[in-house]
Amino acid sequence: MNSKRLLALAIALLMFPQIAQTLYSPALADIGQAFAVGPQQAAQTLSVYFLAFAFGVVLWGRLCDRIGRRPSMLAGLALYVGASVLALRVSTFNGLLLAQALAGLAAAVGSVVTQTLLRDRFKGAELAQVFSVMGIALAASPAIGLFTGASLVHAFGYRAVLAGLLLLALALWLWCLRSLPETRPQHLTTPALFATLWHMLGDRDIWRSTLLVALFNIALFSYYSLGPFMFERLGLSASMFGYSGVVLALGSGLGAWLNKRLLRRGFSGSRLIRLAAFIALSGGIGVWLMQGSGWFVLAMLWVVLAFGMAIPNVLGSALANYGDQLGTAGALFGLFYYLLIGAGLMLAAWSQALGETLIACGALALLVIGRQS
Repeated sequence: MNSKRLLALAIALLMFPQIAQTLYSPALADIGQAFAVGPQQAAQTLSVYFLAFAFGVVLWGRLCDRIGRRPSMLAGLALYVGASVLALRVSTFNGLLLAQALAGLAAAVGSVVTQTLLRDRFKGAELAQVFSVMGIALAASPAIGLFTGASLVHAFGYRAVLAGLLLLALALWLWCLRSLPETRPQHLTTPALFATLWHMLGDRDIWRSTLLVALFNIALFSYYSLGPFMFERLGLSASMFGYSGVVLALGSGLGAWLNKRLLRRGFSGSRLIRLAAFIALSGGIGVWLMQGSGWFVLAMLWVVLAFGMAIPNVLGSALANYGDQLGTAGALFGLFYYLLIGAGLMLAAWSQALGETLIACGALALLVIGRQS
């Protein structure tokens, strides 16, 4: 499989977890009404997803080192199809949470296995450029997910979103069955899980990367979990929340494009991450100041622009010292930051305070970068 076709498939697989959540986000208010639960409980479905996702990256990361990248991807997508069927059949909110947990566990395959196969094929500066291209493509995810999700909910309710996710996972499974290559090195030995774990727990660079990935993701996904209820309180429709995804996608795409341009001009990744943290903090302050009006979405643009700049640089360099154990190291790295993302989103759901959450994420990111320097 040539590099262009592999990148096209990798983009689709990396977009899948993000599209799954942004597609689901406009359905939160409808889910709250259907199951007679409040905003805090409905928003917890995203937290459950991310916590399960954290353990999923360990499962699929280990499996892709043991049995290969291709069979792991096919198994994960098949599990997601099953979780979607379960979600369509449940009649209680606890049943929906269980289905979401299984979906999160399964969707993790799209993140950790895809990143592993990219690290198999590309190295060094070339890998950073690949992640920059991925960042530009991923910028379309919020627009696709929010707009499509809002349209489906408006027309048919939350069950249409679940059906759409089922069809999407099935289409990706068929594409992988036909086209996904096996990139696992032939003589790769599966590293010991706990030995790798203890090594990474003592690695300060890994912890800095973990915190940065978590903080920028909490900032982004707190909008998806709290945004529907903010729009509802402001008297704005779910469709308008869906349209906001188009605006935010432009910001994320601009951030990824700027990142790629500045890297080519010789800017270091650490310098760009610091700049992104300043931008995220500024955006958070703007959201806090304008949260009484729908114009707060314009300030949110700065937050997603910062995400598009920071994440490719953090991910591109995080596992540079773990080249002989990418699957296991990538799985544990994902476990670390997705546990933090899940915990952070739980706090955000409890507080129902988007502006304050964004300010905290930007300030903490600056603190982490400051300690690094």
